[in-house]
Amino acid sequence: MKLQRNGRSKALAIGAMALVSSLSLAACGSDENNNTSASGGASGSAAAPAAAIDCGPKPAPLVAAGSTAQGNAIDILKTNFGAACKEATINYGGGGSGAGVQQFTQGKIQFAGSDSALKPAEVDATKAVCTGGQGINLPVVAGLISIVYNVEGVDNLVLDGPTIAKIFDSQITKWNDPAIAALNTGAKLPDADIQAFHRTDDSGTTENLTKYFAKTSGGAWTAAPSKAWAGKGGQGASGSAGVSAQVKQVKNSISYAELSYAQTNNLKSAAIATGATKPVEATAVNAANTFAKAKIAGTGSDLALTLDYATKDEGSYPLVLVTYEIVCDKGNKADTLDSLKAFLTYSISEAGQKAIGDAGYVPLPKELTGKVTDVVKSLA
Repeated sequence: MKLQRNGRSKALAIGAMALVSSLSLAACGSDENNNTSASGGASGSAAAPAAAIDCGPKPAPLVAAGSTAQGNAIDILKTNFGAACKEATINYGGGGSGAGVQQFTQGKIQFAGSDSALKPAEVDATKAVCTGGQGINLPVVAGLISIVYNVEGVDNLVLDGPTIAKIFDSQITKWNDPAIAALNTGAKLPDADIQAFHRTDDSGTTENLTKYFAKTSGGAWTAAPSKAWAGKGGQGASGSAGVSAQVKQVKNSISYAELSYAQTNNLKSAAIATGATKPVEATAVNAANTFAKAKIAGTGSDLALTLDYATKDEGSYPLVLVTYEIVCDKGNKADTLDSLKAFLTYSISEAGQKAIGDAGYVPLPKELTGKVTDVVKSLA
């Protein structure tokens, strides 16, 4: 179903733009700080007032893992939450979406972060640890995938779906290839080999990128969307921080990473030619325009979303992703349930969404955050 009904789509889109445009997108947060306690986290993030955070009746430590896309966001959220709730520290290990889902189905963690919704087989696997229930997808952290690059003398690179897919599949190997030149009239593109970096870990970011290819590459990308990298050639690195670090260090390189990591590493992001009247910049405002038109694909308490990767709407950035916090709808561990609900409630609150929005993430539409809050209240 659509998140907007009865003509409210335009109003919500405007509201989302207004909310995000009020946020500072200064680089904030750290590279992936896996297995850190709540006392760690992103440098420079302002702690939320303790009065704005309800710790729940029985605060307890939480252990979670998964998506590196939300790593900087979790650093901020857990720092703020831990400052208010001393007994409810959050230990979040990255490892990628695939690793997070695996640990969740093994009963090792209280929630998993995944940049792609659970597949039917994965839902079935969760039933073994969710006594009387199953795993559900709760959208909490939204962002965009920047096509980050390091090309000397090129400051305003423009790419489109077919060209990006061909670059990452080694079909285009030179920066002055005619396909790139056609999109960048007047740019001084070097006669240099393209050094393309991809994720080596099973990654929801990779899956979202390849979903974009499936919709926009015109058949240039032939592999099915997947968390596992299937492109030809290129070089690999682990996690969002890993590929970002490589692009920062290697001349004439390109990769894909969330806006937060692009900002943290001072990397340039390509604008995307979508078919709109002008290329769309990789900004939170433009990503918010896309999220404002998202649809809920899940049923019941599952709030998995359908995103329009092929959007041609003016000012709508197509390469977006949402990180789901995967929890049991029923059968959560009694000793950590209160803290789990308290942390998720803060994370999806206006204060929590603004805190991560200041670090380059995209605050979700209030209509959606309200639905997530209602589901969190019902967790058992």
